[in-house]
Amino acid sequence: MSRLRIRPAEPGDRDLIAGWMLAMAWETEHKRLDPATVHAGVEAGLLDPSKARYYVAMRESEVAGRETIAAAAGTLMLTREWSDWRNGDWWWIQSVYVAPEHRRQGVYQALHGHVAALAQATPGVIGLRLYVERGNTAAQATYRSLDMVDAGYAIFESEFIQSEH
Repeated sequence: MSRLRIRPAEPGDRDLIAGWMLAMAWETEHKRLDPATVHAGVEAGLLDPSKARYYVAMRESEVAGRETIAAAAGTLMLTREWSDWRNGDWWWIQSVYVAPEHRRQGVYQALHGHVAALAQATPGVIGLRLYVERGNTAAQATYRSLDMVDAGYAIFESEFIQSEH
């Protein structure tokens, strides 16, 4: 029998999470990201909670009734956005990834439930937000099943090219 346990990510999870982020960028947007930049970005987030907080879903299985084996199954990252309209923080769910062999087994639901409970227990947090690719109907169905609704916004961006120093 196996169960899911959600834990805060640790600095030693950097390579795992960075690998998952590289895979997610390719799977969802067909983008090849620079591995060194992604590793540095994940490390910066892991070391500075004001930038990001990562959580990892662990699938734990009992072997022969006495030893527990754990396998990392998925992750998500939280960031914060201040809302002057509501005088509180939105928590943004980002960088969601579930390893292919663990998909459709409740991993994201467990991660979402964990951070939703944390958000509701944290004074000043007014809700959860996330963005999803327009064509990712499977993810949209999952989010709707967790009582999330389309907020009616489109995201625009102006990306700055980073120069080498």
